Amino acid sequence: MNIYNVSIQQNIKIKTRDGINLYTDIYFPSDDKYQYIKDLPILLERTPYDKKALNLTQRYNYFCERGYIVVAQDCRGCYASEGEIYFLTQEAEDGFDTLQWLENQNWYSDNIGTFGTSYQAWTQSAAATQNPKSLSAMIVNMGGSNAFTSSVRQGGAMELRFIAWAYWHSSLNTNSDLKDLNSDFVLNNFSFEKTLSNWPIKKGLTPLSLVPNYEQWAFDILTNSKYDEYWKHPGFAIDEYYDDHPDIPMIYVGGWYDSYTRATIENFDNLSKLKKSEVKLMIGPWTHGTAQPELTYSGDLEFGPDATIGSFSDFHLAWYDKWFKNQKSDNYLFESPIKIFVMGTGDGSKTKDGRLFHGGYWREEDTWPLKDTKFINYYFSSDNQLLDESNKQQLIDNFSLTYIYDPSNPVPTIGANISSLSGLKPVPTTIKSPSDVPAQSRRYNIVEPGGFNQVQEKRFYGTREPYAPLSARNDILSFQSEIINNDTEVTGPITVNLFVSSDSPDTDFTAKLIDVYPASKDFPQGFAFNLTDGILRMRFRESFTEEKFMNENEIYRIEVVLYPTSNVFKKGHRIRVDLSSSNFPKFDYNPNTGEPIGLNTTEQVAKNTIHLSNEYQSFITLPIINRQK
Repeated sequence: MNIYNVSIQQNIKIKTRDGINLYTDIYFPSDDKYQYIKDLPILLERTPYDKKALNLTQRYNYFCERGYIVVAQDCRGCYASEGEIYFLTQEAEDGFDTLQWLENQNWYSDNIGTFGTSYQAWTQSAAATQNPKSLSAMIVNMGGSNAFTSSVRQGGAMELRFIAWAYWHSSLNTNSDLKDLNSDFVLNNFSFEKTLSNWPIKKGLTPLSLVPNYEQWAFDILTNSKYDEYWKHPGFAIDEYYDDHPDIPMIYVGGWYDSYTRATIENFDNLSKLKKSEVKLMIGPWTHGTAQPELTYSGDLEFGPDATIGSFSDFHLAWYDKWFKNQKSDNYLFESPIKIFVMGTGDGSKTKDGRLFHGGYWREEDTWPLKDTKFINYYFSSDNQLLDESNKQQLIDNFSLTYIYDPSNPVPTIGANISSLSGLKPVPTTIKSPSDVPAQSRRYNIVEPGGFNQVQEKRFYGTREPYAPLSARNDILSFQSEIINNDTEVTGPITVNLFVSSDSPDTDFTAKLIDVYPASKDFPQGFAFNLTDGILRMRFRESFTEEKFMNENEIYRIEVVLYPTSNVFKKGHRIRVDLSSSNFPKFDYNPNTGEPIGLNTTEQVAKNTIHLSNEYQSFITLPIINRQK
């Protein structure tokens, strides 16, 4: 492989259709005299996180040294680029305009690929909704499909990570037109965590008001609670524009503990059916981020050395070398449309880092859901058991369980599919500028992503002494199976169907799937960790386009959609489901009053009931994979 020198053109202005200049760095492979080599494929990343950040420029240089012209651009209103950022909605047109500009350069050579994680995954997909003719291939790592259904909002509830994003991103964004120095210090010495004890935030009453454009879009995504034209913008609703995507090779990468698991699979599933080009899916046991595919753990779970794919940069090169240079790498690419990591074949011992060894292995598949999936119902019973179909006769008549949900004491989030729910450590006011302190050293997770034993500890936000198991709370109903006699694989989409009632006009219902390890020498109390969860806001039980409030104590059937997962519940384990009405601060809590979401001024306690009887059968549907080895 040739290793080239790198020459960089910095802060090139790319003008958009409305006259805004997007500042762009271009990395050219060069010969030993640093003369540009121009007849090479292009890789584009558009980022809100500073195109000059070390973790980004290392990757740009790596790709450039190996024969790609790399184009790195600050998104509108971010760092060097002009204009104002309005979350996601500018990215479709700005991305398209950038691709058109590249197509018109004398060094354009017919192949442009895009790459990036998280927001940079959104920027790729948003541009693709405009059907750009020059876009030739994509690697979309952990990005969205529809902001309303499975990332910014979910089940009608708000994922608070994006309100947190407004706080910490506006603090770190050094765009010269965004804020003065005094405002910069105020923002950088305020952490989003402070708002959680006084939720909901009030417009004009937090430091976010110092950056009005951020405050505006933050309140817009918080208070636009119905699925309408606002959410159908191509920057938000990628899935509304699948037909417009170019028919090109695409690979979607995600993690079972990523905040975009459901979206990643939705993108693959729909586009692979619509397009003739190669569309692939890879899901590992990872949390959210560019570095995560190189890791072997998520939260307090260790999956072993096979969980890493090695160099994620080399994975990118393998994909683009295949399509742009006709070179194939057997180390990173796979033949089948799908490659997933099936979690859960470890021995449950404690690693030297204190994690539980959960293990797992990679497997290739052809379809999603997997072609031999059997969707099995497990019923919630009066004695807190999970009953399979053969034991369903144990359900009794006229039975229900009622609990009190108090929004002033919501169930704390312990582990989750989550990202960006972060705060900032303060900076000393004696320094010249807050940007003098590296962002990486200041940002911290308010909620840790991944799998964790569902026991309260001081390290988890919102937990309280005496730090008992979550299931000991009076507002959580736990149901678990008998001890499993044979290894049981669950891989695929998961739903919970409930018959519920309440004395309030609106409330939430949550569900969480848990793998329960038995007591062992390393974990004398056992280890019960979260796999996936979901939520439904009752005013949206029939439709996300229209609110319908509840009648007092009327019984309604609802469906709670959990994120997909892949896990082997080993022999000797139990399957557990926890039901409740809050999961905070992953989601905003419901005040139960029926007031406009994000604008409530009061709260009330709700008496919520789940019905578990022959007449009203509540159950979880698990995708069971039973293959003969």
